[in-house]
Amino acid sequence: MSSPASDHPEFPQQDDLLYLNHAAVAPWPERTRQAVHAFADMNCRVGARDYPQWLKVEQRLRERLAWLIGGVDTAEIALLKNTSEGLSVIAQGLHWQPGDQVVISDQEFPSNRIPWQALAGQGVEVVEVNLDVADPEQAVIDALGENTRLVSLSAVQYGTGLLMNMARIGRACRERDILFCVDAIQILGALPFDAREACADFVVADGHKWMLGPEGLALFYCRRERQSALTLRQHGWHMIARAGDYSQQEWQVADNAKRFECGSPNMLGVHALEASLSLFEELGMDTVQAGLQARIQHLLDGLQARGATLLSPTAPDRRAGIVTFSLPDETPAETFQRLKQAGVVCAERGGGIRFSPHFYTTFSVIDRALGLL
Repeated sequence: MSSPASDHPEFPQQDDLLYLNHAAVAPWPERTRQAVHAFADMNCRVGARDYPQWLKVEQRLRERLAWLIGGVDTAEIALLKNTSEGLSVIAQGLHWQPGDQVVISDQEFPSNRIPWQALAGQGVEVVEVNLDVADPEQAVIDALGENTRLVSLSAVQYGTGLLMNMARIGRACRERDILFCVDAIQILGALPFDAREACADFVVADGHKWMLGPEGLALFYCRRERQSALTLRQHGWHMIARAGDYSQQEWQVADNAKRFECGSPNMLGVHALEASLSLFEELGMDTVQAGLQARIQHLLDGLQARGATLLSPTAPDRRAGIVTFSLPDETPAETFQRLKQAGVVCAERGGGIRFSPHFYTTFSVIDRALGLL
């Protein structure tokens, strides 16, 4: 009889499931399933009769997201659909001049590349920095020039799992009056993160990976001092100062991050993500980090013992929750198909196989997956 896939009460996963794919789409905790079930039951029985209570859940979600990124002001938190939308709000909201440059890395997920490349028609140049060097932060800093308007980087690269020192880059940007945007989708929920320590002007992250929430709801942090710098390209009833006054003819844009929320909120997603983040607050991010890093070290040790080629950094200060590897006598595509057929949920990324456990993943799940190699 196989060992359970999780011995954590919040993750009653089936015994034959070897889930190592939190860097893609994560399973929900039990409390999140219950929250969604209760919300659906409420809708079925009484509709939106208790909408004011829903708004309280929405406010709690903003507070939990503000806590998750270092205790920022909730007035700096907006709820958008996904990471791509958040990055597009920035890209399309700034006033560009021909010759302006946006600095990214050469390892970015398309979400953090395409919105900037789409500015080519306005004369904006995208500079891709090679991170496969001894000091990737210095490589980014060295790329900053007099035409650099914005730097947009993933805190953790999706393919290799490289953890960047965002504070070092953020300070360099602040000193040069360059905007700094952090794609935090591969760090929030995995490691502690502080937007102010990182000197970030913007932080964007969908909730369906390490935050253990649903797809379709994302954090959008915009530092208060930068909110008015973004021209709004979408307008609707929800983003104005007195959103409940439906008859007003003279309206003003909200004086906080709600100005970026065009229309009706994703209340189903709100209830789900709020429940998921409550687990992180109860545990504390230091506890989550310690649990995850113990599993990553166990995974690295096992891969090295089996002769795998590691494509991810192994130093503790360079890793989060992603380990990418390849096998000597098999293509990544072949390995992926073999693992998939054996019940391992993982991904083919970064030139190899990407395993991404979370803090609750049992060591036996990792060992069983390693045994299949």
